[in-house]
Amino acid sequence: MTALRPGPAAGTRRPRTALTALLRRDPLKATAPARAADDGGGPVHRGDGVGFQRARRVAVQVAGLYRLAHLLYASGVVTADPVDVRAAVLLAAVWAVSLAVYAAGLRHGRIPDRLMWTDVGVNGCLLPLTAAVAIGEGPAAEGHGWLAVQALSASAAAVVSLRWRGTVLCFVLLTATSLAVHQVVRRPDTAELLEHLSALSMSSGLMAAGWWYVRRQGILLDDAQQRALAAEAARARQAERTAHHAALHDTVLATLTTIASGGVDANAQAVRDRCAREAAYLRRLVQLTDDPGHLPAAGGTAGTAALEEAVRSAEALGLVVKAQYHAVPELPEEVAEAVAAAASEALNNVRRHAGTGQAYLTAAGRADGLEVTIADRGAGFDTAEPAGAGTGLRRSVHARMAAAGGAARVDSHPGEGTVVELRWPA
Repeated sequence: MTALRPGPAAGTRRPRTALTALLRRDPLKATAPARAADDGGGPVHRGDGVGFQRARRVAVQVAGLYRLAHLLYASGVVTADPVDVRAAVLLAAVWAVSLAVYAAGLRHGRIPDRLMWTDVGVNGCLLPLTAAVAIGEGPAAEGHGWLAVQALSASAAAVVSLRWRGTVLCFVLLTATSLAVHQVVRRPDTAELLEHLSALSMSSGLMAAGWWYVRRQGILLDDAQQRALAAEAARARQAERTAHHAALHDTVLATLTTIASGGVDANAQAVRDRCAREAAYLRRLVQLTDDPGHLPAAGGTAGTAALEEAVRSAEALGLVVKAQYHAVPELPEEVAEAVAAAASEALNNVRRHAGTGQAYLTAAGRADGLEVTIADRGAGFDTAEPAGAGTGLRRSVHARMAAAGGAARVDSHPGEGTVVELRWPA
């Protein structure tokens, strides 16, 4: 079948050979990205689904609350009399890094890797070592003091934000830092060190168990949603098949039955014209059902059916329409009706004014909507004239598309045919 591509802007002169080339191009290459975006087929990749994203956002929020608890505890210790200026400076640094890390995590639903490593490196390793060397004793330098406990929330956040190798490496770095601080402080306390290492292991283990459960629930939710979408798509395809079968019964089968019964003259012009129209309908039906890549997306039946009705109405009035549908997306009912009405008006214009008995219609999904092209090789007209053969076409088609939030473009020149492009959204 003949395929269409969008034409140039109105008022741009196109030679007849260019229009012929336009009518012979294959729209599938241009619409492949739209089909990939709209077909909705295939399983959801792990981590791509809405359920998984929500699960990770919740886990990041839990880790943020854990860090907030540690920050409030640290603030209470540092602000107690007497205030150590060095400890206050370290506390301000912990707050600054924490706010940057968790603000990004809450905004994006996950903590970026570079910020996660910054939190582990600064709050979990660098600042505790600095306190051990510069202060040497007191709450800031204790093995399980207010500064050391920041490593607990850092390890918990790493479980959610990093892959397992990164999580293990963070745990090793935080453990090594605790051992190094124990060697540097002036009064090392082995019992306090063991308490800290036990708390670090427990924080990582509990967060890992909780994250596994929440992540699993998110993935199960995504899988269930994908199965529901697949079932809805199957129901939509079945409904379309049922509609096609009913149409076949009422048209092709009725015509063949009448001819077979001998009730009409098979060579009569009216019978031949009807057979030609129904043969064109069968070709479009084969196109839609033989190639899975051409099947409309789930919920796209309304748009395809409305356009097919416009095509068959034009054919019933004697116009031969070569139509193709490529991944027609889901459309709101009012939009489908407006697009079909505009396409019907364009086809009627071909029948009344183009001086040719044939038109070409292509409906193709875009990444964000639908594009319908109606073209003919007829008489054409001058789009620059304020009044003439194309005035009613431009007004009616533009008005219908604009009312539905779309746009239309008419491109024509005398003796070179006409191309009408309908886009939704505009």
